Amino acid sequence: MATNELHGKPARLVDLIVVQPGAVVSKTLVDRPTGTITLFAFDKGQKLSEHTALFDALVTALQGSVDIILDSVHHTLTAGDAIIMPAGVVHAVDALEPCIWLLTMIRS
Repeated sequence: MATNELHGKPARLVDLIVVQPGAVVSKTLVDRPTGTITLFAFDKGQKLSEHTALFDALVTALQGSVDIILDSVHHTLTAGDAIIMPAGVVHAVDALEPCIWLLTMIRS
């Protein structure tokens, strides 16, 4: 279920989630059959192991820095940076420092 916090109201995304010590935190903002928008907060050293997805996904760094690994190539994102993780490509996520990032996935 998605949150209604943003429905018709402006908000600072980094204020909607908090980095927890030693944890990965997620908050779904939109969850529809056509796609999802999810906020993530990772403490330093937290990871998502290698996996693939059926659809392209846009990662937007909002705070801190995060390493996005696509087919074994490392891409460091800091606040304001974005990258598309193509469908079917092996990828992983590694927090280089406490960070907040947004994942937008559109299903086709």
